[in-house]
Amino acid sequence: MKNTFYFLFVSALMLSFACSNKKSEQSNENTSATDPMTLYSEIDRTSAPNTISEKEKSKGWQLLFDGATGKGWHGYNQNGVPECWAVEDGTLTMKSTGGQEEQDLVTDKEYKRFALSLEYKLTKGANSGVLFQIKEDPKYKYAYETGPEFQIIDHENWPDRLEGWQINGCNYAMYAPMETPYKPLGEWNQLMLVVKGNDVTQILNGVVTVKYTKYSDEWTKLRNSGKWSDFPDYGKFDEGHISLQNHGTKVWYRNIMIKNL
Repeated sequence: MKNTFYFLFVSALMLSFACSNKKSEQSNENTSATDPMTLYSEIDRTSAPNTISEKEKSKGWQLLFDGATGKGWHGYNQNGVPECWAVEDGTLTMKSTGGQEEQDLVTDKEYKRFALSLEYKLTKGANSGVLFQIKEDPKYKYAYETGPEFQIIDHENWPDRLEGWQINGCNYAMYAPMETPYKPLGEWNQLMLVVKGNDVTQILNGVVTVKYTKYSDEWTKLRNSGKWSDFPDYGKFDEGHISLQNHGTKVWYRNIMIKNL
């Protein structure tokens, strides 16, 4: 009888250990699958613009821009795509005149945990940005009143001196970029934004420029002590639209893809 109890006890321990190892392996696999640089490596940068490969599909990526229409997008707090936006040679771009930040383009859908990949190209002195966790409501005039921004700007040709939290690759008015791997004017830059719960990572041309944790002590201090102290709903939402900012200057966007995490 003692031998039987001993056998059952050892068997239970071995089963528990095996289950624990399996859970650990699954956890490691899930972590690896959402690692920002792993996600960045999943994008096929050799395929034709605004197409998605079978490998990308198998990883869960979806196109957000078909290269020919504004389907899936609309103006902030508006119906349809504003006239100041155009589809030009397989890109989403702003016309050189007309429209300011109240004419931002936003996704029809809202997103919470995701990786966003796109390419952008700047004209001299251009200013734009990719915003996320945006809420639409008539009480907000601008998308930036609610959502963080991955800054896109030709700061080298900007007429005024800019702070670190204003230059290309920063988290606008919050975090200066750790690196500045932007490409020269006329070349395409590869941008990726990864939002996993409160953890946000910004990648530019394969280099992490910003990492932060929303609601952390550091984030809260920056949010409450700078520009956003005048905007009580900035960073308030954990799910929302993604926005391409129109700052009245010309920027081209293409290869816009998203993956829900």
